[in-house]
Amino acid sequence: MSGVTRRRFVAISAAAAGSTLFGGTAATQQLRTFHWKGVALGAEASLRIDGIDPTLGEAIAARCRDEIDRLEGLFSLYRSDSAIARLNRTGALDNPDPDFLALMSMARAVHDATGGAFDPTVQPQWAALAERHAGSAKDIANGDLAALHSPAAGFGRVHVTAGQISFERPSMAITLNGIAQGYITDRIAALLRTEGLRHVLVYVGEFRAVGPRDDGRGWPVGIRAPGQAGGTARTITLSDSALATSEPLGTTFDNAGTIGHILDPRSGKPDARRQSVSVEAPRAALADALSTAFCMMSDAEIAAALDMFPGARLVHIA
Repeated sequence: MSGVTRRRFVAISAAAAGSTLFGGTAATQQLRTFHWKGVALGAEASLRIDGIDPTLGEAIAARCRDEIDRLEGLFSLYRSDSAIARLNRTGALDNPDPDFLALMSMARAVHDATGGAFDPTVQPQWAALAERHAGSAKDIANGDLAALHSPAAGFGRVHVTAGQISFERPSMAITLNGIAQGYITDRIAALLRTEGLRHVLVYVGEFRAVGPRDDGRGWPVGIRAPGQAGGTARTITLSDSALATSEPLGTTFDNAGTIGHILDPRSGKPDARRQSVSVEAPRAALADALSTAFCMMSDAEIAAALDMFPGARLVHIA
């Protein structure tokens, strides 16, 4: 699963949900654009709302920033005070936040449906691989990969109750980077929906549409062609659904660029069968996790997993 901070941003483009909410006519709303740029998940972030009063836009952006910061405090591996960092240090997390429990529940469902191809306990292997890559040689041999495989891994050794999340073994750790970006995308979409917005496209690492555009058409979203900085493999339209794309070689750990950052938990190696996988689903967290797991799975395995999640579909694979 991905453990490197990819270039991520929040791009929210919302048309007015009605003159009673934003004031003014449709014509004047189209002339009003609120645009915010900042940082989310350690990378560039931006917020764009078309057809909204700037004062209201600032207030909504502030609430989005607060929600992102709150969720980073749960799921970020790069914040020493985060809930997941404390869990990985001590092997237990008492009274976990409801959002942490909800995300662990979804992770478990995807783990089971994919036969273990999605498994957050791959984190020790990923961290060891990243540490070796950060060394002076910055090159890794296949023999090193086998040595990094941890027999302590396995999501079955993570115990989750309303009162505590705990590991069976002290050497264990988890990463939620293959699903948390999608979850945060969903939470921002939910926040904007509560603000009365019904024509919204959210991106926090993954896409989530809340309704269609204000003209009734879906939101066009391009899927990048693997290995092509500006190339687009295809474009799909979203309306009340989410899209996530995973690329195993989007970040690599060797000089040759052949050892990707998405590891197969079953082998501990970057045994990706795919260059790129895009999944559309009702929720961005689900699309995120499935696209990650599908990088390691056969066509038959992918089809069987999709049967477990109504509304999820494979939209691009290379």
